[in-house]
Amino acid sequence: MSRVSVIGAGSWGTALAKRLCENGHAVRLWCRHLELARQINSANTNPAYLPNVLLPASLRAFSEVEEAIDGAEFVLIATPSHALRTVVPGLPKLPSSVTFISAVKGLEPQTDLRMSQVIAENLPGNNPIVAFSGPSLADEVARDIPTAIVAACEDLEAARQVQALLMGPFFRVYTHVDIIGVELGGALKNIIALAAGIGDGAGFGDNTKAALITRGLVEMTRVGTYLGADPITFAGLSGMGDLVVTCMSKKSRNRSVGEAIGRGQKLKDILASMNMVAEGVRTTQATHAFAQKHNIELPITRAVFEVLFEDKNPAQAVSDLMTREAKMEKFG
Repeated sequence: MSRVSVIGAGSWGTALAKRLCENGHAVRLWCRHLELARQINSANTNPAYLPNVLLPASLRAFSEVEEAIDGAEFVLIATPSHALRTVVPGLPKLPSSVTFISAVKGLEPQTDLRMSQVIAENLPGNNPIVAFSGPSLADEVARDIPTAIVAACEDLEAARQVQALLMGPFFRVYTHVDIIGVELGGALKNIIALAAGIGDGAGFGDNTKAALITRGLVEMTRVGTYLGADPITFAGLSGMGDLVVTCMSKKSRNRSVGEAIGRGQKLKDILASMNMVAEGVRTTQATHAFAQKHNIELPITRAVFEVLFEDKNPAQAVSDLMTREAKMEKFG
């Protein structure tokens, strides 16, 4: 049994905390709000984010981060990406033997940093950091729907420790050393999910979505290889696997935001009505700016950026993609 602190009581953090408890670990969950911590402890439910899931009685929630992290051997971070720079510096210094696990998907718009890099910049110590990504809708993980995911770290032994921590009969964990590719796959697929949702909302068909998914994978790979990732990583769970589920599932927040945009709703109104975060919006900003700076051709990403932030008509965006100059298909 290990002592694990989960930082972030949204749907993903809560689902992972449940999974860890079911593996027999002592789990403490940090909630930003005291009232939510009280509800989890008294009723064994998270009504704000996983209202229909019964949580293990052994799970303890805290609103004070010092209490939540006390005695931890592993610290799993599952906050929204934009909260990392405020949450991580507030963590007390822990021994170098404590492994941090990033379950956050996104890129930081101001710096183009991956989430493990943001965590590393803000940790007082030199702790190992393992990135955790793959096709894993929180609601399905919480309900023990069979799921496979990847734990990645350049230190393979650290990845194997996380694999052992979370592996279970309904939750299969693979290891990987390409942390760059695994993190980028989890972040960049959200842009393509927005595009798929926009196509759904605008009334396009399955042919359109298949084209977006396939060519979107090419764009993900272009960015990844530019930053040093192995292109083969994007054919795996954290690339193609996560891309497919996020583009196809009605439970995907990013696809749902795109669908609302495609129906004519404004981005600011959609985001204001959401209880959860659609990470693809910030990732689109960061990736579009990065591509312009480094002259990387990402036509789908550019189209999503124009629709989200420049009020481009979705039908016109698709028309512009379809009428680009004729090319030979190649991967990368």
